[in-house]
Amino acid sequence: MNYQTLLYETRGDIGILTYNRPECANAMNSTMVEELIQFWEARKADPKTRVIVTTGAGDKGFSSGADLREAGQQQQEQISIDAFFFNQSRFASLYRLMREAPQPIIAAVNGPALGGGLSLALAADIRLACERAWFCAQYINIGLGGADMGSSYFLWRLVGWGKAIEMGLTGCRVGAEEAYRIGLINHVYPADALMDKALEMAEVMASKSPSALYLTKEAFNSALNGISMEDAIKMENRNQALLMGTLNPKVNKPK
Repeated sequence: MNYQTLLYETRGDIGILTYNRPECANAMNSTMVEELIQFWEARKADPKTRVIVTTGAGDKGFSSGADLREAGQQQQEQISIDAFFFNQSRFASLYRLMREAPQPIIAAVNGPALGGGLSLALAADIRLACERAWFCAQYINIGLGGADMGSSYFLWRLVGWGKAIEMGLTGCRVGAEEAYRIGLINHVYPADALMDKALEMAEVMASKSPSALYLTKEAFNSALNGISMEDAIKMENRNQALLMGTLNPKVNKPK
């Protein structure tokens, strides 16, 4: 599919998705939101792709979040609360689709990740960042609530309650080194090594059994959503039995 605001390429069984509005730090306008929704919906029927790496085009950042210029135009048009709520819900559905994608997602954060751009990183499974990256729950800085686009769900699970609510209430910037220290990102790399490291990790994942990758993400997703220990172990037991059957077909052979 041809996109206006995204670039997508595959290298073997690894997909590379680039947010491609470098002139505005990859801010997400309505076109990009719709294209991202279509992209992640399509991954549900894409068994050939085992891992997705996401990054931002250009050198201005990973993503600066919602396109405030477009949002300002909507305000001038006096958009109704009902219409705003519909647009808000549509935008936010993007992050749910990322979690529903069967492929593990590695975010290669090549610069600032603000607001909805922060949530693009949070909704990934793994976050790698370059040294110039920084993170900000920008929403409260522009007069909106400090919890938006899934941040109240994702953020405290990664960095703990205290740091998460500090970010939400103050809109402070968190640099790459601090982000690594508090567990927001997995690794920090020089800018010129970031994509190589992301692809190296993706290749390790892609070398595993596709079913094992998908079931592992499913199990962690279920635990993230708060299932009991008993149910988590039941799911793990089921998954291991299913995978054992793929490793050794004799397991399923009747005696």
